[in-house]
Amino acid sequence: MLILQALILKINNMEKYDIVIIGSGPGGYVSAIRASQLGFKTAIVEKESLGGICLNWGCIPTKALIKSAEVFDYLNNVDDYGISIESYNKNFNKIIKRSRDVASKMSKGVHFLMKKNKIKVFDGFGRIKHDKTVEINNDGELFEISAKNIIVSTGARSRDIESLKKDGEKIFGYRDAMTLEEQPKEMVIVGSGAIGIEFAYFYNALGTDVTVVEFQNGIAPNEDHDISKELEKILKKKGINILTNSKVVSSKIVDKKVKVDIKSDDKKFTIDCDVVLSAVGIKSNIENIGLEELGVKIESDKVIVNEYYKTNIDGIYAIGDIVSGPALAHVASAEGITCVEYIKGLNPTPIDYNNIPGCTYSKPEIASVGLTEKKALEKGYEIKVGKFPFSASGKAQASGHTDGFVKVIFDSKYGEWLGCHMIGSNVTEMISEAVVGKKLETTGHEILKSVHPHPTMSEAVMEAVADAYDEVIHL
Repeated sequence: MLILQALILKINNMEKYDIVIIGSGPGGYVSAIRASQLGFKTAIVEKESLGGICLNWGCIPTKALIKSAEVFDYLNNVDDYGISIESYNKNFNKIIKRSRDVASKMSKGVHFLMKKNKIKVFDGFGRIKHDKTVEINNDGELFEISAKNIIVSTGARSRDIESLKKDGEKIFGYRDAMTLEEQPKEMVIVGSGAIGIEFAYFYNALGTDVTVVEFQNGIAPNEDHDISKELEKILKKKGINILTNSKVVSSKIVDKKVKVDIKSDDKKFTIDCDVVLSAVGIKSNIENIGLEELGVKIESDKVIVNEYYKTNIDGIYAIGDIVSGPALAHVASAEGITCVEYIKGLNPTPIDYNNIPGCTYSKPEIASVGLTEKKALEKGYEIKVGKFPFSASGKAQASGHTDGFVKVIFDSKYGEWLGCHMIGSNVTEMISEAVVGKKLETTGHEILKSVHPHPTMSEAVMEAVADAYDEVIHL
């Protein structure tokens, strides 16, 4: 009887919320803010730092590192701009510290947003229980909260592979690559997606001898073939060694060096280096949070959800890297907003995953949206393709950034904008024109008749469209 009374007292005293979100990355904290805006009593549970991987170990601090590398790159080439500098140098530790300071500032900004929007933050590891409670473990201290709806936004981590056993010092993932105590002389990067390419640029620009190993027949394999070829040409020119159609067979640490055994086409050889960055993909953070016990459907490391991110269990939702779709911060945010608006009954429009921009922040940058030329042809479209090189752009010539081009793909029959692919300086700021254009079902002729400012890098979009329709002026 006493035990039952104690249980009833515990339940009555438990804090109750309309929505509890587990994970505070760009999916989680954005969901929380939107939920608060819609009048939901909201709480968020975070086991580490507010902002998740993106703000603390991904999107933001990597861009800080890349900016430092870019400045150093400028200094190495100041003569091209008519400027002479007698002496300059880099301080690797200060570069790393600046990146961490930026991350810390952004995380504090999320703290402010939580307070501003009256969102309760619980520190600790969240685990969902059958009665729609979330058990929170904060350094061994256990307590519970309850919710009508629970959104899981726990993100992902660097994936492990058998041939690269991480030790966190010599062989590691992206988190360790951002906090090295000293700059390595030689580095092997396994994987050439956005993470691999961005770190390849950063370390190469600072003087590290970088080798990129890619299993597929081109780097940045998810990009249009022309983009991949152009990027490989430019990175090789920068001195980055690129091995495609290659894989790591094994690796071992010998005398403070890493010996990486590689099979490239029919050749086998070994590369000795100081460190290895494994950038071969991600693994969803879905273990030990109660999903399997609840009977939530999971397939191929992803939580199965409908178009509004509802799982097969009422009141349980999942967004971000743990569900199918591009593992991108802006996708997680959009999913979170859609999910919360669905819970509110606002009937939001489901996300169009064919109109999601992807960006890689190397130098040159890559930005793309929609179908590649190959995929457009595979889908049976008759297409018009246009390209405009930045070497023909006045703004690019003036700024000294003539590498790369804009490529556009249109459906010949209806003029639908199927895809846009860019490589060059600042193209991550330019891709939104194509995203909005596709959303509004813009045709090529409408882009042509929209006056673009001159001189700008962005007028290359109009010029590429003009090329597709045989109306290009500056080629």
